[in-house]
Amino acid sequence: MSSIEIKRERPAVDTLFERYSDVIGDDLPAYRNHVYRDITYAMHFLDNDPQYEPLIETIFVYHDIGLWTNHQLAYLEPSEAHALEDNARFGWGFDPDVLAGAIHWHHKITPYRGKHQTIIEACRKADWIDISQGRIHKGLDKDLITQVELAFPNLGFQKMLMRLAKDYGGSTLGGSIQVTLGIVKW
Repeated sequence: MSSIEIKRERPAVDTLFERYSDVIGDDLPAYRNHVYRDITYAMHFLDNDPQYEPLIETIFVYHDIGLWTNHQLAYLEPSEAHALEDNARFGWGFDPDVLAGAIHWHHKITPYRGKHQTIIEACRKADWIDISQGRIHKGLDKDLITQVELAFPNLGFQKMLMRLAKDYGGSTLGGSIQVTLGIVKW
């Protein structure tokens, strides 16, 4: 079995979350752990190359943020907009195409092919692993997924998403349909 690097502290992530903690509210612990799991998986797919880490951390803090900032289930575009706005405002210097692309395509069902493929595909696979709670493992050993899940407990993340689907979509079914039509890409 191979190993996976688990970083339990990511100061840059926690600093980014400070700006949005009031908006995310009580959902922050579950979302934060989801972000930490996604970063861990994506960095694994990128061979833990440190050049990618600040970008990957930023992508995942923002990838679902539109759920809370814009209170809508078609949240990819608002999430992209917040990431791009903050990238410009704070002078982070991330390539806007990579930042927006990774957020835009992270729910793509089939593999992403195109510009910035390595980063976008790592993010896409990472999010599918986590949102499926490891049922979809994208070639990652299930024991490694278990290690990551133990380090960053789920804290009801999927239940929280179902609650938001109901709150924003009028019902769990209606919200789930809106999510499928609004964010899932082929």
